[in-house]
Amino acid sequence: MSEERPMNERLVIRPARPGDGPLVMDFVRALADYERLSHEVESDAAAMDAALFSPHPRVFCEIAEHDGQPVGFALWFYTFSTFRGRHGIYLEDLFVKPESRGFGIGKALLAHVARRCIAEELGRFEWSVLDWNAPSIAFYEAQGAKLVDGWLRCRVENEALWALAG
Repeated sequence: MSEERPMNERLVIRPARPGDGPLVMDFVRALADYERLSHEVESDAAAMDAALFSPHPRVFCEIAEHDGQPVGFALWFYTFSTFRGRHGIYLEDLFVKPESRGFGIGKALLAHVARRCIAEELGRFEWSVLDWNAPSIAFYEAQGAKLVDGWLRCRVENEALWALAG
């Protein structure tokens, strides 16, 4: 499932390769700018390469190339649902460069990861979207995604994480 897959003659989705850390971080920073969260980016290219290409990686990345140029990415990891009794995939980040939008690249990245879910008989494909991001919400709903009512995302980090750990 990690082979390069041409979507058409101009679009290829391939797995990230060692050395792609700087490229992935360029996408992460562009996404953070768009989401008004640049101040939260702490990672760097070396950390990204280490996470993606450790002996037992826990995060994975697909790169979309249009006419041989990287134009987007999907970064994801496996989850587990006790209710379904099966693993799933959580899409941490999906981003396509603004000038490359409208060519079906975002949809192709989502479909690529969805095919992995099917091939591996996984139970879910999930992600989060900021509540103010109307264009992305509309895009995801057009792909068949449903917003999950009644659930709020919780996070503990930094000092609160240390305090919780005791």
